[in-house]
Parts: sequence; structure tokens; C-alpha cells
Amino acid sequence: MRRRKFIQSIAAFTAWPIAAQSQPSAMPVIGFVNAASARGFAGDELQAFLKGLSEAGYIEGQNVSIEYRWTEGQNERLPGIMTDLVQRQVSVIAATTTPAALAAQAATTTIPIVFETGSDPIQLGLVVSLNSPGSNVTGVTSMIVEVAPKRLELLHEVLPKASSMALLVNPADRALAQSQSREVLAAARRLGLELHILNASSEHDFDAVFASIGKSGAAGLVIGAGTVFTLNIEQLEPISKLLTGHDQL
Repeated sequence: MRRRKFIQSIAAFTAWPIAAQSQPSAMPVIGFVNAASARGFAGDELQAFLKGLSEAGYIEGQNVSIEYRWTEGQNERLPGIMTDLVQRQVSVIAATTTPAALAAQAATTTIPIVFETGSDPIQLGLVVSLNSPGSNVTGVTSMIVEVAPKRLELLHEVLPKASSMALLVNPADRALAQSQSREVLAAARRLGLELHILNASSEHDFDAVFASIGKSGAAGLVIGAGTVFTLNIEQLEPISKLLTGHDQL
């Protein structure tokens, strides 16, 4: 599913709790939380979210209000953000990253939460099952963690003589980083590959990542899921130049 359609589906889920409320005199409020910046998430993705709401009958400023919260990659701000939204008694929280979903779940057991995650929501403890989420939490998953081992397998097919690969994760997104590392390490063992796990919590860590790849001898890199990588993909492009210089390629 393309990213735009995925975000649009989040909006459709978000509209359900609003429609179920019986407060015709009060405009419902959506607490929208994302780990990016307003600039980083703007454009097609935000328009997709608003389009999904409109298709469910909700137009921002007319019959629904949206409180936007952006962490700009600083996940440590999430508890405070969620506390503020709970105190404001928003109608529903749209938590569009894994850390945001976990923070929302920790903040309230009564306000409906709609999440977007790249990992298994059952393993994360967000839901009891996919068919019956339970409690006040529901949402969608792109299952990016499950795809990561497949990406390593593709690299191995492209570079069959390579014996060493690397995985880049964001340690600040602990749940996602741990699950991705676990799954890709298991795949590396099956393929007989050495795997170097590299960490970056912000764009300021990329220079160290470049240096580590140069020293490790890794022939390929799997970039893990995470907002910090999506927002700074242009800064990560020089990695490809480092990799193409290796003998394995």
C-alpha cells in the first residue's frame, strides 16, 4: 500500500470514535501526533489524512478541529504532549508513529487511540489481536519490521559474494529498533552473513554512521524504519557512494 493511501486509512479509523460520540453541540477535537515536523509531514501525506477525514464526513474547521503536535524527532517530548492532549479531553488521538502510539497508550485508557506502526502491534502490546484489538486502541500496521529481513535477502541476492552487511536503526525508538535488529540478525544468521548494527538518533549522527560503514567493510546497508531516516533521506544518500567503493561490489 502506498504511503498516501496508508495515511488516508488512518483518517478513516480516526473518524469512527468521533462518529460514535453523542455530543452534537461540541466540535470534536482530534489530537494528531507525529514524530516529524510540520514541514516534514506536510504535502501529500497530510492532505491524504484530511481527505480520509472528509470522506468520512469531517472537514477541519467546519465540524472537526485538529490539534497538531510535532516532536521533530525528539521522542522524549511525547509523554508531555500526550498529557496535554488528555487534559484537553480530545475526542481521539491519532498517533502516527510507534513511539507516539506507545506514549498515547501509557497516557490514557479512555480516550480512543488510532495508531500507525511499522511493527507488529501485538508484540508491541498495543492490541490483544488484529481481529479484536480490545481496550481503547486500534489502528493499522505497514509491517515494516517483517519486510526488513526480506530487504537483506535482496541485498544478498544482488551481492552474493558479500559476507558482511549493515543495518541502521534509531535507538531512541527502542521498540522498533529492538524488533528490527532481532529480525534482521536472524535473517543474517540464516544467510551466513555478518551483520553490523549501526545507530543514529538524529541527522547529527550520520557522519559517525558514514565512518563506521567505511571501517566495517559492509557491502550493503538496510536502512531501518523511522521518521529520522525518512526526513533525512537526502543526507543518507552519500552512504551509497561509500558502499560502491568496496571490493565486494
